[in-house]
Amino acid sequence: MNNMAAPNRRRIVLLGKTGAGKSSVANTIFGEEVFKINHTFNSETQTCQTKTGSVNGKEITLIDTPGFFDSSNAEEEIKREIVRCITECAPGPHAFLIMFKVEKFTEQEKAVVTKICEYFSEDVFKYTTVLFTHGDQIPDGQTINDVVKDNESVCDLVKKCGGRCHVIDNKYWNKTSEDQYRTNRFQVEELLKTIDKMVMENSGGYYTNEMLQEVQAKIQQEEENIRQSAGNMSEEEITRRAKKNVFKEFVIRVAGVCKDVLLGALFGAWEMVMLVCNILRTSIKSAEAAAEQAAVAAADAIKGTRMLFDMTCCSRGRSIKEGSSSCQCYIFQ
Repeated sequence: MNNMAAPNRRRIVLLGKTGAGKSSVANTIFGEEVFKINHTFNSETQTCQTKTGSVNGKEITLIDTPGFFDSSNAEEEIKREIVRCITECAPGPHAFLIMFKVEKFTEQEKAVVTKICEYFSEDVFKYTTVLFTHGDQIPDGQTINDVVKDNESVCDLVKKCGGRCHVIDNKYWNKTSEDQYRTNRFQVEELLKTIDKMVMENSGGYYTNEMLQEVQAKIQQEEENIRQSAGNMSEEEITRRAKKNVFKEFVIRVAGVCKDVLLGALFGAWEMVMLVCNILRTSIKSAEAAAEQAAVAAADAIKGTRMLFDMTCCSRGRSIKEGSSSCQCYIFQ
């Protein structure tokens, strides 16, 4: 890992309901169309897409995800994309961006907020910012904070995220305006400043857990294997192939695991993290038995009056400084 370049790297995972404008947000941040946009009723993002570019002197990697929290999406398809997201963001993201449209909240949006609060550990919220799209819907003279305080469920979510909340408009705010607030250039700069501040507040590190570290170790081992016969292959291509190989094996290993376990593991539910780690560390045959155990644990958690994913009494995460060979481990009780 390049210690000098590391402070200028940012891995950012885009989360939200299908149709929230995640791909458009990615294009707005990069200042060009790097993700395809489908203007029909079907979302273009059916799979995780990852792009890296330079923004304001920083190397930004955006992981655009499909609707992980949409109840309408097929279980197996979502599982595959959760695995892809985990592989792409390993050893962990510097920020999660949860996206909503600026519009009247329906029961679907409220359900997404509820699911996020169920899945996210307290540690993950320390790395999370809420971002609204369709900023042109904000009444004249108001800011996004005025809109948020009128919606109890969203207001509570923003509070869990340390009050971090921003807005952009992918269509109407690309031009200069007398009202600086209503320009994407200003809003993107403010968003990136918030992410930088968030990174500093987290000891200059990124969110991670044992599962993400295990995946990163597998990627690094695969990179070493590829280098032995890589010839003139670039480091970028070596990493791409390594992630592809790890992703394929990961999908096979978690074939019997439900998406709730994978989401719980990604977002820091300790039991889920350890269950998936156990699957990754064992043989394929043993992984099948571990997957059955994970399915039972997930079912027990969902049936309980309090979901394991909340983990307010026993949540563990790590904050890793870029370029550091050691980690700082925090236990939240």
